[in-house]
Amino acid sequence: MVRKPASMYRNVRQRSFTRRKYMGGVPGSQVIHYDMGSKTEDFPVKISLIVKERCQIRHTALEAARITANRAITTAAGRTGFHLKLRVYPHEVLRENKQATGAGADRVSSGMRGAYGKNVGTAARMSAGQKIFTISVNKENYAIAKDALRRAGHKLPTPVRIVIDQGLELVQ
Repeated sequence: MVRKPASMYRNVRQRSFTRRKYMGGVPGSQVIHYDMGSKTEDFPVKISLIVKERCQIRHTALEAARITANRAITTAAGRTGFHLKLRVYPHEVLRENKQATGAGADRVSSGMRGAYGKNVGTAARMSAGQKIFTISVNKENYAIAKDALRRAGHKLPTPVRIVIDQGLELVQ
């Protein structure tokens, strides 16, 4: 079956569906790491990527954004010159009523009868103003970190903005 576009799952339409204990066959999250770079060093500048609207972000989009930001900052600052943290976890389970297509689909498909759906993936439910990523860097890598978050924002299905949490006086 074809993967559906993110626009089908972006808006929060139904109530939360998170109790994995009662669901069979929930696909695992594709997000591999939540903390990257130097986890022990204390960096003076912290920059965050913030969601502007209430939405759901699929685990595939979170992983794509994480890889993009991590690659952009690692090439410039090195493996220990930053700390990147993904601050959300995809708890929400997404369902899809799969429809048969092609020749003979009318005999196979049951249409909307029993349309509860199968588990197809997970998503993180976001509220407006919630932080997705935070990068901590030194003053000289501030512009690179900001660009890394901008690139990561392009992978997400919602409008985002970049905010300086700490060290504003250092970067001006």
